[in-house]
Amino acid sequence: MSKNVLVISTSLRGGSNSDRMAQEFARGAREAGNQVEEISLKGKDIRYCIGCLSCIKTQTCVLKDDAGDIRDKMQGADVIAFATPVYYYEMCGQMKTLLDRMNPLYTAEYAFRDIYMLTCAAEDEPYVPDRAVSGLEGWIECFERARLAGTVFAGGVDGPKTIEGHKALAEAFEMGRQV
Repeated sequence: MSKNVLVISTSLRGGSNSDRMAQEFARGAREAGNQVEEISLKGKDIRYCIGCLSCIKTQTCVLKDDAGDIRDKMQGADVIAFATPVYYYEMCGQMKTLLDRMNPLYTAEYAFRDIYMLTCAAEDEPYVPDRAVSGLEGWIECFERARLAGTVFAGGVDGPKTIEGHKALAEAFEMGRQV
């Protein structure tokens, strides 16, 4: 059965390694026959949550920026994959800001069940993505029908496009094929 898969790349750097992981995940999901949409946060206007909580009642944020369109796409997706660089052992700030702005989904009917996380970092020890993954798990915890379905980490990639040939690209592709 075909699934609606949304892949969100959160890096703002051109030619980023996490973008490449997102592309491979998307390619795998497409090859498996799924409907796939890719979104990059590059060039998007996503403001900080102001904590007014009106979105809990209205399921709409009072801030009018690109987060609303992304929220609609996330709400309708069966599968969401986030790709992020790991900065200071945590997800990038743009990803955290986006997750904070998804508060309107908390009281909404949402389709997503499986959430994936693709991470890259200059450091290559296996524990490097743990805090980033934990941060996403905290967000997922608020959605009782959702689960963290898988993660892929590419360590030892620091400059743009240094991920080429890394085994994590094949892992991201295969993970996408399995959604």
